[in-house]
Amino acid sequence: MGLLDALRRRLARGAVPTLAIDSPGLRVVVTAFDLVEADSAVLARSPEWDPAADAVLRHHLELPADQVQRARELLAPDGWELREGSPAYALRVQKLDVLGCARERSRMAGLAQRLGGDWIGWDALQVCRGNADNIVATWHPTRRRTADERATDQDPGVQPPPRGA
Repeated sequence: MGLLDALRRRLARGAVPTLAIDSPGLRVVVTAFDLVEADSAVLARSPEWDPAADAVLRHHLELPADQVQRARELLAPDGWELREGSPAYALRVQKLDVLGCARERSRMAGLAQRLGGDWIGWDALQVCRGNADNIVATWHPTRRRTADERATDQDPGVQPPPRGA
């Protein structure tokens, strides 16, 4: 009877809760802020991303203050939540795949442009056991970096050429 009672209690509790935008333990597992990097390459270079698990896809957008409500109206029918700020965040829970990421990247860039703003990039968050929650404290660029600036990040010994040379 003990096993049967345990099974009944488990079924009575309902299904295991699914991932939510504000789930505890979320951390960034994929980042895509380089305009020329393909989404397939972004996903391939992320060792922490679990393709079988749901993720919170978060697009970073610069939107004029008077267009935030319009953006919210356009995104809501497809399950996106728009959070105001600088930058604004469009968030949705979904499984990540190359086609979906590319489609949503294009859509968000187009939306931001139509509303007089700019698409900055996207990142994805998943629950990773044993790590602190960093849903808010993530890096995002405030401007596009030059190839010279990126080169110095990769190898501190490489210096950009002098200006005018």
